[in-house]
Amino acid sequence: MMSSRSLKAGLIAAVLASLALTGAAPALEVGQKAPEFTLPAPGGKQVKLSDLTAKGPVVIYTFIQAFTGT
Repeated sequence: MMSSRSLKAGLIAAVLASLALTGAAPALEVGQKAPEFTLPAPGGKQVKLSDLTAKGPVVIYTFIQAFTGT
């Protein structure tokens, strides 16, 4: 079974990938809540942001790799 940490890491990667494909979203101000979204998780299950935040804080971060142009 996949751990909660692995699931969160996969969800974060999926969010970042979807943002890269659709273009940059407007930035949130400090203290604003992220908009609700649902993404596929391993095993075909759907995961909602609200499902994760109900269990505690969720941190979304970016990791810009050295070989990218940004």
